[in-house]
Parts: sequence; C-alpha cells; structure tokens
Amino acid sequence: MADQPHPLTIPAFRAYWLSRLAGTVAISAQGIIIGWQVYGLARQTMDVRHSAFRLGLIGLVQFVPLFVLTPVVGLAADSVDRRWIVRSTTALLTLNAALLGLLTWTGHLTLPLLFAAAVFVGIARAFSGPAYSALAPNLVPREVLPTAIAVSSIAWQVGTIAGPSVGGLLYAIAPVVAYGTISALFVVALGVLFTIRRVEQPPVETDRHPLQRIADGFRYVQGNRLVLATITLDLFVVLLAGATALLPIYARDILQVGAKGLGLLAAGMGIGAAAGSIWFSIRPMKRDVGVKMLAAVLVFAVAIIVFGLSRSFPLSLAALIVAGAADMVSVYVRSSLIQLHTPDAMRGRVSAVSQLTISASNELGEAETGLMASLLGPVGAVVLGGVAALGVTLVWAGLFPELKRARTFDPPTAPELDPQPGVMTT
Repeated sequence: MADQPHPLTIPAFRAYWLSRLAGTVAISAQGIIIGWQVYGLARQTMDVRHSAFRLGLIGLVQFVPLFVLTPVVGLAADSVDRRWIVRSTTALLTLNAALLGLLTWTGHLTLPLLFAAAVFVGIARAFSGPAYSALAPNLVPREVLPTAIAVSSIAWQVGTIAGPSVGGLLYAIAPVVAYGTISALFVVALGVLFTIRRVEQPPVETDRHPLQRIADGFRYVQGNRLVLATITLDLFVVLLAGATALLPIYARDILQVGAKGLGLLAAGMGIGAAAGSIWFSIRPMKRDVGVKMLAAVLVFAVAIIVFGLSRSFPLSLAALIVAGAADMVSVYVRSSLIQLHTPDAMRGRVSAVSQLTISASNELGEAETGLMASLLGPVGAVVLGGVAALGVTLVWAGLFPELKRARTFDPPTAPELDPQPGVMTT
C-alpha cells in the first residue's frame, strides 16, 4: 500500500475528478432550481397534492429517455472514445442551462418548457453516465481503484452538497445569476476534460453483432449474483424510500423554511455521503463488505422514516445527513464490486445497466413518490416508503446469501463471459 500512488497524484484522474466536481455542482444546482420552478408554477393554479404530482413527473421524464437508450449508451461507452462522449454531453448540458437562464430572464418559462429541459438532461446523462464510470478505471492502476472510487465519490458528494445550496442561494439573489453560474461550471467541467490525453480502451469487437454485445451486459449482471444483489437492493430501496422529490413541499409547506432552507435540506444527504466518501478515501473498506452494506441500508430506511415524521428543521436535516452517510456505504460497495468484477471491455455496458437501476431508483422513484404523495399526502408517502424499504432489505438478505458471505471486493477469479449465450464462467 505504501508504494501505491494516491489517485489525485495522477494528472489524468485529477482532471477527471475536477470535471466531475464542477459538473455535479452544476447539475445538482440546476436540478433543485428546476424542481423549485416546477412546483412554484404549479402552485399558481393547483393545490399541494396536484403540484406534488407535477413535481414527481420531473423524475419520470428524465427516466424515460435513459430507459430507452440504456442498450445504446452502454455499447457506445465500449465502442467510442469515452472522453469524447463526456465532452459532448457536457457541452450540450452547458447549452441547456444557458437556454433555461434566458427563458427565465425573459419571463417565457413555462411548465412544458421545464419538462422539455428535463428530458434533454435525461438524454445527456444517459450517455455520460456509463462513459464517466467506465473511464475512471482507465486512468488509475487496478490496485488503487477502490480508493479512486471513494475519491471520485467525494467529488460527486461535494457536488451534491454545494450544488443545491449554491442553486438555492443564487436563485434567491436572481434566477439569471444562478443559471449563469451553472453554465460557467459546465464550461469548467468541459475545459478540464480536454486536458485528459488519449487513454487505452479495449479493442472494439467487430466479429459479433451489436445486439449480441448489448445483451452481454445484461447477461453478465444476471450471472454475477453478488453484483445483481447489490444493484437490485439499491434499486428497490431508493425507489421506495426516496424523499428528495418532496423536499420543495417540505421546505415550503411543512417545515416552512423557504428557498434557502430547501438548499440546506437538499444538501443534507450530500453532507453525510461526503463524510463517508472522505472516510473511505482514507480508510478503504476491506472486510465484510456485504454485511456492512445490508446494515447501512437498514439505517438509511430508518433515517428516511424519521425525516418523514419530523416537524423540526434541525431534526429533519440531521436525518437526511444520516441517510446520506448510510447511502454512501451502499454506493461504495456497489461501485467497487462492479468495477473490480467487470472486464474493461464490458464496463460501459455493465455501467449502463447499473445506471439504469440507479436512475430507476432516483428519477422513477421521484415519480412514484410524487404519485404516492398525491394519494396519501407527503408525510404518508415518505413514511410508507421507509417502512417498505426496511422490508425489502430483510427479504434481500434472505434471497441473496452472497451478500452476507461477501468478505472482500475481489472475486476469487476474474469472471468472464462464456462463448455460449447466457452462461457465466469463473
């Protein structure tokens, strides 16, 4: 360990890290602003429950393009220079933010335009996610990859902390200032990506049909039960217990803390997750990774229940911080297993499958939470989701004993695809 370089001492990874930090701050700030604008416009003509449903639809319209494009974007990340994919999507996100700022400034912003912008963000993220995930292992030695994943998560988590806070505070000053800052951050993210020199990617398979190569990613995940367990557990728990879509409602109508309080609430989970990321970057997890993941998911569900029932802003914020720290354990274990168990030639496709489940749990979860809030009210939706997440975790512990048996991240041998369709070998 003493002879291994820290990931941030590697110039290419450092540029990658800075790009991810700036881009995450920008997209997190933009996301909270879009949610605030959608809810604000809806509340001009609708009650809380109908407005909550419109707010949840923002997640749905971002998920649909990702769901449709998942097979294509994974193959693209394994076939095209991954640097150019993330550069192109970052450039498009810059233009989208600038256009939203212009529409807000001129007073022409409407709910349909906000939904159209959310669809555009969903398309861009569909392509950039697998490429970003698959690019990182090309920049560092394999032996420091778990540390690189934790360090990369710091950029993402710090972005989720700073983004909503920056977005809420700057929007309170002037919407055009907020969108101008977001556009500038995307420009920074794009600029540092161009400093990453050419990296080695596996040669593209030319002897097999693209549809066969696309199917490999899904078969690989299905055949590796440990990876399948971590991906699906995260999918169902966050799908059921995701409360972030309802933060504008809690900030405006339940806790009554306004746009500034919304920024702090939105940053709460990021604060806890960033603390976990920093810890793992210093002390990487080495033992009993599966059991620790199960315990962390249980803590996450309980914290969400506490948040749903709370009427105190400090308690609500503390519950979100705890939930974020627990969620980081799940993210760290899942990401490490996927990157270390997956051959480089398939990382784009497997990352696309992982991204699909993550987006399903986040964006589709927002739609589900918005629908439940329209039926049960926001408090009922959050509490019921937390209770359901507890049940799912206990069921998964029984269905996938591989989780409890997982002691370390490294597989006994590197898994490879068998030439026979649908068969895995180790």
